[in-house]
Amino acid sequence: MAHYKAVDSKREQFRRFLEKSGVLDTLTKVWVALYEEPEKPNSALDFLKHHLGAATPENPEIELLRLELAEVKEKYEAVVEENKKLKAKLAQYEPLQEEKCAE
Repeated sequence: MAHYKAVDSKREQFRRFLEKSGVLDTLTKVWVALYEEPEKPNSALDFLKHHLGAATPENPEIELLRLELAEVKEKYEAVVEENKKLKAKLAQYEPLQEEKCAE
């Protein structure tokens, strides 16, 4: 009987932990959304994953950051290429300047 109460106590502690952290509330909201869905999805698990993932505010921000990163990479490559061309031009004129100074 004491073993039963110990297990029950641990379950109650875990339930309170889930409640305090908002897990129960979030899961309940997603389950209600699934229940109220007029056309049930083929995969309830995918529905849950989508709605739980959509709950995080980072997803749109991450996508924007990825787009910005791609733009910055393109600009970087263009600047590197321009830098190479300018260095090549500069190398053409530097020997001429050295010859003029020697005269």
